[in-house]
Amino acid sequence: MKLTTTALGIVLAIAAVPAAAQLTRSQENDSQKKKPPEMQQSNPGDVRPSSGALKAIVELQNAVKANDTANIPGKLAAAQAVAKTKEDRYLIGVFQRQAALNAKDVPALASAVQALEASTYLDATKLAALYMDLGIQQFNAKQTPLAITSFQRAATLTPNDYGAIELLAQAKSAAGQSAEAASLFQQTIKARIAAGQKPTEDVYRRAVQAAYDSQAPSAIELGREWVSAYPSPDSWRNAILIYRNVAKPDVEGTLDLLRLMQTMNALSKSADYNLFATAAADQQNYVEAQAVIDAGIAAKQVDPGSPLFRDIVVGLKSKPKLTEADLAEAMKMAQTGAAMVRVGDRYFGMGQYDKAADLYRKALAKGGVDKDVANIHLGMALARSNDKAGATAAFNAVTGPRAEIARYWLLYLQGA
Repeated sequence: MKLTTTALGIVLAIAAVPAAAQLTRSQENDSQKKKPPEMQQSNPGDVRPSSGALKAIVELQNAVKANDTANIPGKLAAAQAVAKTKEDRYLIGVFQRQAALNAKDVPALASAVQALEASTYLDATKLAALYMDLGIQQFNAKQTPLAITSFQRAATLTPNDYGAIELLAQAKSAAGQSAEAASLFQQTIKARIAAGQKPTEDVYRRAVQAAYDSQAPSAIELGREWVSAYPSPDSWRNAILIYRNVAKPDVEGTLDLLRLMQTMNALSKSADYNLFATAAADQQNYVEAQAVIDAGIAAKQVDPGSPLFRDIVVGLKSKPKLTEADLAEAMKMAQTGAAMVRVGDRYFGMGQYDKAADLYRKALAKGGVDKDVANIHLGMALARSNDKAGATAAFNAVTGPRAEIARYWLLYLQGA
């Protein structure tokens, strides 16, 4: 991975200072003919070196412009030896930095930025941008510890510059310091939102990855924030799978999450279809399991003869597939709330959401049922029936561990 200034929206301080400054000296009564040719067209706003350092700085400037690598070190040392003012030191630092950039010499670039800071000429914002650029160069040169130091310096100089903190977080993540990286990413996300800015999707993605890599509890919440800000099949799939891997819900909860992934067109890997079909079959919802296999075949994600699917495909062939007539009879026979929920699940698996919702309501009224399971299934059926208000009420009634799963379905409703 490489860092770039363009991708991160950084404006380098060098763009705000002269890369090859036109030098002037203090306004004196000397005639123009005594000034070097480089000084003839100077502007009033140009940086003015001291008269004692002028000649040496001009010689350094000319050597850098000519890319005279053999003589640049000597000219640099000579200019440094006669520098008296912060303007002298700043201009020398500018040319020193340009020479390092021309040579693609990262250690020399670091020395130049340190020299520019020591000049005390630059304000914090411009100096921070130089350190950010230095950190990027160091990172891309695989000098990650040095890059971290540079990004940390930039963040210290401009604590409200979220770009510097994001760069620091990226470098820490690359260095394996995932927990610190996740905390920094989360910090910038909150700060940008508080400032009325929308964090980029890349920041959310990196934040979630860092939190997950460090097994931080924040991975779940960051995943939901990512989905909320940038809903897409990709963000939905990642957020739900991270929740599953961190929270480890039971088969019932897993199935409810996979149904949401299906709703969001987020089933995109063979493993997704395998897990979904297996979970549905485990709940004896064989019609739904077969429908998932068929959908996977159509999506070219399921090869019925592959080791991943062979057993479940063969197993489903021997299982009874209830028809609507069978379910109508089962609905009449259901006497307990738990039985009504299971029949409702069969209707849900067949896409008969209105009938499923009716049975879930009856189960809740009957009692003797896990209210959280019944409510979350009621919410799913109503959501798929486009009853947004009813679904919201059902999901909000879910408590305990399943409330976290209900929150994902509520996120879906917000964008529905």
